[in-house]
Amino acid sequence: MRQGAFHLAAAAALTLALSATAASAQKKYDPGASDTEIKIGQTVPFSGPASAYASIGKTQAAYFNMVNEQGGVNGRKIKLVQYDDAYSPPKAVEQVRKLVEDDEVLLTFQIIGTPSNAAVQKYLNAKKVPQLFAATGATKFTDPKNFPWTMGYNPNYFTEGRIYGQYILKEHPNAKIGVLYQNDDLGKDYLNGIKAGLGDKASTMIVADASYEVSDPTIDSQILKIKAAGADLLFSAATPKQAAQAIKKLHELDWHPVHIVDINATSVGAVMQPAGLDAAKGVISVNYGKDPLDPTWKDDPGMKRYLDFMAKYYPDGDKNSNFNVYGYGNAQLLVTVLQMCGDNLTRENVMKQAASLKDVVGDLSLPGMKINTSPTDYRVNKQLQMMKFNGERWELFGPILEDKGAAG
Repeated sequence: MRQGAFHLAAAAALTLALSATAASAQKKYDPGASDTEIKIGQTVPFSGPASAYASIGKTQAAYFNMVNEQGGVNGRKIKLVQYDDAYSPPKAVEQVRKLVEDDEVLLTFQIIGTPSNAAVQKYLNAKKVPQLFAATGATKFTDPKNFPWTMGYNPNYFTEGRIYGQYILKEHPNAKIGVLYQNDDLGKDYLNGIKAGLGDKASTMIVADASYEVSDPTIDSQILKIKAAGADLLFSAATPKQAAQAIKKLHELDWHPVHIVDINATSVGAVMQPAGLDAAKGVISVNYGKDPLDPTWKDDPGMKRYLDFMAKYYPDGDKNSNFNVYGYGNAQLLVTVLQMCGDNLTRENVMKQAASLKDVVGDLSLPGMKINTSPTDYRVNKQLQMMKFNGERWELFGPILEDKGAAG
């Protein structure tokens, strides 16, 4: 009898041991993940020429604080490690190495800016560390064939440029176009995109293009060159500081071309106000997210969740800033991906889940817009809607434009 009891106890112990092994086998962790924590890292230009973007990082940190307070992701707290790279590629390289080698993050999230992302892309891919939802729309950040560990978040700059080209052909077929562009992947992708959108008319319609360096104190000479060429439509492929300078300069010159700015330069607080709200009236761009200043969303449940979040977790932040809307949207998307990972928190699974998003709708997605990705299409935001600044806020117009073509 005692022997039978012993066998039963042994069998029970063995079953327990096996189920414990099975449970631990189901949990898979790479550096940065454990039963209690998911460690992620990013660099943000808290200082330097693009410091207008700093609030994005602050919003994301606040969002993860909210998630942690609500119990985390599948019971794990998100630990966000942030470093200032001052929008300087050499600094970004140094800080990202630190995140990977010293902090041992599971993934990098939303590194801000095209130059910084370009500087670390090869390193992160060689190390097989996700460069997830990079804050850039340059084409080379949605290239799964050559860079399987990199996924950009922003609408592809080439795609966006092509949409402007198509819009100009339809609405301003006789325009004489001048292009102001940042002399890097961001600016060049936009320039190539608008040319692709204009097709064989590009060579006759574009009468001038002028590039600037991020470090240039002003873009006055470039604007004067474009004006002198007889342009009556200006496309500014610029980041906030230079876009604001361009709007202001046009106003000073009393020159009134049709003015299109790219999506990176649509912040009312960081671009339109410094340029002068009157001066900015009539500027055209695109969007893929709801604008807190737009009364259309006053009773929208997603907008209410965003505003409640800002009031409680980032009260010092400007709730009307589209930078903060942007930070909220991609932090929410990262949490979705981490939830999809379950207990398999490996770098490989993070990328696998990020590349299998199906009809994801965020709190601040425009109606009709959904996020879909696949192993061969890393573009997160492929849908855009045109909008015009009315002197106070942006007003959406026209249909949702979807780019079904290749990423450039």
